[in-house]
Amino acid sequence: MNETVIAADLRKTFIGPDGKPFAAIDEVSLAVRAGELTALVGPDGAGKTTLMRMMAGLLKPDAGTLRVLGTDVAAAPQAVQNRISYMPQRFGLYEDLSVQENLDLYADLHGVPLELRRERFSRMLEMTDMARFTARPAGKLSGGMKQKLGLACTLVRSPDLLILDEPSVGVDPLSRRDLWKIVQQLVDEEKLSVIVSTAYMDEAERCGKVFVFHHGRLLAEGSPETLRGRARGLTFTARPPEGTPARDLQARLIDRPDLVIDAVPSGGDVRFIRRATGDDPRLAELLHDAPATPRPEELEDAFMMLLREHGKERGHAEPANGNDSAPQVAINGDKGEPVIVVRDLVRKFGDFTAVASTSFEVARGEIFGLLGPNGAGKTTTFRMLCGLLPATSGHLEVAGLDLRRARAEARGRIGYVSQKFSLYGNLSVRENLEFFAGAYGLRGAALKARVAASLNQFDLDPASRSGLLPAGYKQRLAMATGLIHEPDILFLDEPTSGIDPLARRTFWRTITSLAAHGVTIIVTTHFMEEAEYCDRIAIQDAGKLLALGTPHQVRQQAAGSGARDMNSAFIAIVEQGREPHGATP
Repeated sequence: MNETVIAADLRKTFIGPDGKPFAAIDEVSLAVRAGELTALVGPDGAGKTTLMRMMAGLLKPDAGTLRVLGTDVAAAPQAVQNRISYMPQRFGLYEDLSVQENLDLYADLHGVPLELRRERFSRMLEMTDMARFTARPAGKLSGGMKQKLGLACTLVRSPDLLILDEPSVGVDPLSRRDLWKIVQQLVDEEKLSVIVSTAYMDEAERCGKVFVFHHGRLLAEGSPETLRGRARGLTFTARPPEGTPARDLQARLIDRPDLVIDAVPSGGDVRFIRRATGDDPRLAELLHDAPATPRPEELEDAFMMLLREHGKERGHAEPANGNDSAPQVAINGDKGEPVIVVRDLVRKFGDFTAVASTSFEVARGEIFGLLGPNGAGKTTTFRMLCGLLPATSGHLEVAGLDLRRARAEARGRIGYVSQKFSLYGNLSVRENLEFFAGAYGLRGAALKARVAASLNQFDLDPASRSGLLPAGYKQRLAMATGLIHEPDILFLDEPTSGIDPLARRTFWRTITSLAAHGVTIIVTTHFMEEAEYCDRIAIQDAGKLLALGTPHQVRQQAAGSGARDMNSAFIAIVEQGREPHGATP
């Protein structure tokens, strides 16, 4: 089979935040076969985007050679760009233009002849199921529809190579499924060569070949089946005792890196990788009340093993012991009593109902997941719970305070971490913490004490400029600012969007420890496996509540559809909810 990309001893160096050079791509050699799907995976800062930008002729290598479609991309970048399509993580749609106008604009930019446009547009609109929405402004599309429109605009011409940089970041499971159907159709029908970077290992499983990167180096390569073989004989499932949350067993296992490489909740059980073959009495003691059985290895198992083997990544330390991994938050009241009460909540924007008569309660110390497709109304619900948006009608009580009468007082009892980490990039870590502490009313000695405690708790360098921090450290700092005033309730809006599995493990170890110390957690996420950490979850779509209960209860609700896990349960419940109404995205 022909090779569409060949790299030899490739190197690209940048100047880091500390003023010292670092190799974003370090002596990388690889070959990508034509006509198939190829995945690039690795933690944040592994070099995936840098490599893709070099393939697209947007960055020039400092050393080595890179040939794309038989052309030296450093010597003739335009010749390569004329034959490829590249979709970066933040694809530039024009939100004031309609779907059709965006397609027309990108066709103009790529010089697509008028006589070819009708057929190409028709095919892209059919594949993305957006023919009904050609007149809708791009700014009024849901997140998943925006990604599909971005892909359609990228493909207004027929390329020889398609490069996709994490196309499903921030996209719900239904839209993610639709995106991959489109990509697979292009590979199957047009024999298109596709290179994709992804934080989802189930997406990488679809590919013919996977390249694993870490700190700019290529750690491993091969088919998913070949890579999975690295974990053979080491993968197990443990069943926690009746009444014990899976996350408690997961925390117990992941806190012993000498025995366990990785552990995650799954379907009420815990999937884990032990560190060595053969019986270890210490592991048996650790699992004394949780029987373990072997399970088939997965690509994510091999991925986590590779990362652990190559040491701690900066910003992704091993989880700390649970007893020390959370701030000692002063909680008012007894654990178990409701701290959030929502009854018949409605929010309208003109004639449009974003949230329709929603009711639920959240107990103190509970982890509550608010899930739904892009555009489902969960962000609107989230903003009302935080006191950032008034309700049209209904009762909303947070930390014992009615948000209609005491919104400002209620906001002082909560912490908030947004998806995009609302940090001040020009300020240092310490200055960000001091600013947020002051905004929450801390002064003098109390402010200094909380800042010092946060720096120590989250292992942060006070002098670092926050805008130059790696993604893992930005996430830590955002968490620290949200907890600086020791809130009763912490709101997390898609906090792991675009974060690799290693960083997500560390993040959730902190969250489970916070809950154990009595902090109530409200979280939105598009990673359905993260719903397994929650005590209860709610699934919304088109403003309506479709499911409410424990992860087990929600999976049971979708059991008739053959749902095997939370991801398939989510898709089944949303599709069932849409059937009688013919709801559109």
